[in-house]
Amino acid sequence: MSDWILGLTGGIGSGKSSAARCFAALGVDCVDADIAARQVVEPGTAALAAIAQQFGADILLADGQLDRAALRQRIFADPAQRNWLEELLHPLIRKQLKADLAAAKSPYAILVSPLLIESGQRLMCSRVLVIDLPKNLQIERSMQRDGNTREQIEAILNAQLSRQERLSHADDVLVNDKDQAWLQSEVKRLHEFYLNLTFTQKNQ
Repeated sequence: MSDWILGLTGGIGSGKSSAARCFAALGVDCVDADIAARQVVEPGTAALAAIAQQFGADILLADGQLDRAALRQRIFADPAQRNWLEELLHPLIRKQLKADLAAAKSPYAILVSPLLIESGQRLMCSRVLVIDLPKNLQIERSMQRDGNTREQIEAILNAQLSRQERLSHADDVLVNDKDQAWLQSEVKRLHEFYLNLTFTQKNQ
């Protein structure tokens, strides 16, 4: 089990998943909150049944899976419904994350989460790394990746924590505004720094 947990977060299009893959390539166990969020609403779970009761059976796809796109539209349009969903899911996701992190074998583990700060998941972490980049580049990369319009991306950005507030919670910041080779070199530098930190703390 890794006692030392790095929280890795960033806004849409920041490249947090790319950064996480770079850490994983160096042998670090990464736990993804998005995967945990999917696991807690799989068919047959109590959470999925509660969501179907709250939003109606049409929130489910033909195969019984949650229609994530439809749910996203509902909660973006109605803050009260979004709050209800978060109160239901955040404790379940946190429980799943704790179990997954407890199974990590690397010297330190990484919790990758877009809602690390908003959900309170940062309290599970020893340190927070924010993947950051200028807003215009963030929008351009998100449009290229997802095929969404500028307006759609800006709506998502407005629903997320502001860049300034996210940065205010950071212990470390990686500005991901260059190419993949540069990202890999920055991750390697941070990885060596975190290994030193964990080694020092274990031997104090």
